[in-house]
This record gives sequence, structure tokens and C-alpha cells, in this order.
Amino acid sequence: MSAMTLPHQPREFSFWRAIETFGCYLLGFLWILPLLYAVWMAFHPPEYEARFDLLAPLTLENFTNAWNAAPFGRYFFNTFLLISTILISQFIICTLAAYAFARYEFRGKTIVFMLVLVQLMIMPEVLLVENYRTIAKLGLVDTVVAMGLPYMASAFGIFLLRQTFLTVPKELDDAARVEGAGALTTLLKVYVPLAKPIYVAYGLVSVSYHWNNLLWPLVITNSVSTRPLTVGLQVFSSPDQGVQWSIISAAALMTSAPLLIGFLLFQRQFVQSFMRAGIK
Repeated sequence: MSAMTLPHQPREFSFWRAIETFGCYLLGFLWILPLLYAVWMAFHPPEYEARFDLLAPLTLENFTNAWNAAPFGRYFFNTFLLISTILISQFIICTLAAYAFARYEFRGKTIVFMLVLVQLMIMPEVLLVENYRTIAKLGLVDTVVAMGLPYMASAFGIFLLRQTFLTVPKELDDAARVEGAGALTTLLKVYVPLAKPIYVAYGLVSVSYHWNNLLWPLVITNSVSTRPLTVGLQVFSSPDQGVQWSIISAAALMTSAPLLIGFLLFQRQFVQSFMRAGIK
């Protein structure tokens, strides 16, 4: 017996649904408006900063001036080195800690995990002075290691991966154990592959935060050879040279382009991973 096909019924008009949709579009437009204005200034001569002219000539001179005004090559290298070091360390430490909290039973487990969660409530700025004193005692001031050392582990990463590992059936552990796999092999062969979307989402969050982090690198670095992009951008707001918004916009676009491209490439994994982890 074939199933009956029901005719398509149009969705009923809802006033509040229309208001909600309009509000979302309005907020999206207000969010992207500054970015569009920055793009406009970056690709047009400085004399068109204060006026919008569709016939204004396009130019790449602002990008050239921005690149020549500061050692952006060094800034990009320092930033990529910093991000890579932090991300690799966080993946290793957070994975091991999350697996222990998810699958092992030990005395004081709940208390230790609560202490990890407490760190989510502490602003990094509160620990700024103590972190600087510790780095100074270690003799690491003005180094890339000093910028990344306070962020080698992440309470948020441990929590996120623990929630994911808890959803993995314990029968998979038993099956791996029957095959002769140890704890580390089970973690690498079973848990880590199942948590790939979570790693992608957390990686985007971590990279975005540390790419835009300004205060700690500004405090801990003194020389051009160790500064990341966020600190390097300060050269364009020098009181001696004045504020050149066209060049600043071009420099800001160059520094933010990798993040925008990364999010566009992995936006589906980013959204799906948080849905799987049960976090809104």
C-alpha cells in the first residue's frame, strides 16, 4: 500500500516570528556594518574616508603602506608560532585531563574537577601581576614562550572534551581492551577520532582568542622580534604620526583575514560540535 502524499501546506504567518526574523537580520547588519566600512576605507584613497562615493577609485596602496610601516612578516611568524604552541599544548593536556575525569575513578575527583571549573570564573587580568612575576623569575620575559605559558592548559577545553568523552559508550573501552589496547591506545584510537568536531570547534575558539589577545603580550614583550600582530598594530596609532584610518583598516584586514577564512571553512563543524557537546 503506497503512502499518501499530502499537499504542501504553506506556513502560517506569525507576527512574532516575523519580528524575530527582522530583529536577527537587523542585528546581523549592525554587526557587519563596521566591517564593511573598514573594507571600504582599506581599498580607497585616504581622501574618501569621510564620504561614500561609488565612483571612488580602488587602490591597494593602503595595504602596501601598512606592510612597509611595520615588520608584518615577523609579526605573522610570531603569531603563528604562538598560536601553534598554545594549541598543541592545550590539545595534549586537555585531552589527557578530560579522559581521566571521564573514565577514571580516584579520590577527590569531584573536588579537583570543581577546582578546574572555578578557573572559568577567574578573569585572566586578575592574574596578570602574578603571572608576570612568575615569568620574570623564570627569566622568560620578552619571549614567545612567555606569551603562551599561562595558556598551555585550558579549563574550558578540559570541560568540553570531558563532556564529549562521557558520551562515548563504555563498551568501546571493553572492546579495545579485549583487543589488547592499553589506556593510551584506546584514547588515541577510539576517543580522539570520535571527538574530531569538538577539537575543530575548540581550536577555532582558542585560535580566535589568542590571535586577538592584546593585554598579556603587550605587558610581557618589549622588542619587535617577539611581538605578535595585536601589539604590532599599535604602531599605527602613534601620537607623533596621527591616526591614519585607511592604513589602520588595511592593517586590521590583513590581521583578521586568516580568522575569517578559517571560520568560513569550518563553520559547519564549529556549530555541529557544540550541538553534540550539549552546549548552547
